[in-house]
Amino acid sequence: MANLPPYHYPDIGHLGEDLVAQWLQSTGWIILHRRFSCRWGEIDIIAQHDGNAGEAGEHTSLREAAPTTALSNQESRKAVGELKTQHSLLAFVEVKTRSSGSWDAGGRSAITPQKQAKIWRTAEIFLAQCPEKADYSCRFDVAIVYCQRISKNPTGVTATQSDLATSLAAGYKFKLQEYILAAFDSSIDNG
Repeated sequence: MANLPPYHYPDIGHLGEDLVAQWLQSTGWIILHRRFSCRWGEIDIIAQHDGNAGEAGEHTSLREAAPTTALSNQESRKAVGELKTQHSLLAFVEVKTRSSGSWDAGGRSAITPQKQAKIWRTAEIFLAQCPEKADYSCRFDVAIVYCQRISKNPTGVTATQSDLATSLAAGYKFKLQEYILAAFDSSIDNG
């Protein structure tokens, strides 16, 4: 059998990122950017969650947080905006998609201090380009996706108890095996 040209093969990394983005959206996150890149590097997924920054699954109702004193429309909009900013969280997500027998512990050891520094600098560039998000809480997450070649080519996304999510695409089965919250230091110095 002849070797196929590289463009014939699916981009496994992008398919793994697709699974993670779909899973994040299903858990209440808004995907702001995919494959954000600058001279420092690339961030696979930038996602925002509005709600209690300490618990990414909880949402604060604007009605519950509305001030009890009478405010002008402008003051009300400003107060709601400050509340939303106070409870918004940005996640800069690095996705590692690997098959069995990977040399780097399923992608975990590929998140070196140098890689972390690149992601950190890229996040700073993103925040500089989106100053309205500069006051949001930020964290750096890592998603570990396992892929395995399958014989048939069905597509779809499902959730199982052992994996956070799975999908079938381009002849591969993808499993989101682990989602590591705040995988490395997220104290971005804006000063």
